[in-house]
Amino acid sequence: MASKLSPALLTSLADAFRTTSPSAPSAITTTTTTTSRIPLQRPSMLASSSTGLGGPVNSITRKVCANALAGANTTRSFSSSTSLAARKRDPNQRDRRITLIRYFLYHPLTPSPLRFSRDRYLRHWTIHRAWQLHLAKQRKAHQMDLQRQYGAMVAANEELRVGAGDDGWLFKMAMRKVRLYKEPVPIEYGRLQTETPSKSGWNYEWKREVE
Repeated sequence: MASKLSPALLTSLADAFRTTSPSAPSAITTTTTTTSRIPLQRPSMLASSSTGLGGPVNSITRKVCANALAGANTTRSFSSSTSLAARKRDPNQRDRRITLIRYFLYHPLTPSPLRFSRDRYLRHWTIHRAWQLHLAKQRKAHQMDLQRQYGAMVAANEELRVGAGDDGWLFKMAMRKVRLYKEPVPIEYGRLQTETPSKSGWNYEWKREVE
């Protein structure tokens, strides 16, 4: 606690302890005159006398100690300014987050949301729903076409298996899984195999012969 006292208070305490009282013993007089240091024991503020110093404490010492204790026991806040000054803000200053939100919401390049009246909203919903039904009909027609083609292939294979007179030889040859690539076709088989590259390259004048 002594480290929190100001030099002025320490000086006044030293002067107070150096002064002698008429009722104090002579031993205290010799002790206070020979030493200039402050006693290590703090005088008691609850009693009228202090036994640690060997005699009563005068009114000046009690007043100085009371002021020192009152200043040492006061707590300070973390803020260097007062609470009212810390909470006071500029009313014209806006939060940067709110400014960014307003910028992206009301930017000229941002398309404005559709604000329809009741009749216009119903017309918009009717057109959108009709377009979705049209796309659904197209998807259904495409699926039915694929299903029809698959059924035709199944019927042709069944005819080859039981209807032909060669005991289904054509069906067996068509269903053979010989020389099939499990992986994609090698790049070497992407063009006709020749000994040397072509001299003329691609023939752009080629046309199919008419029979």
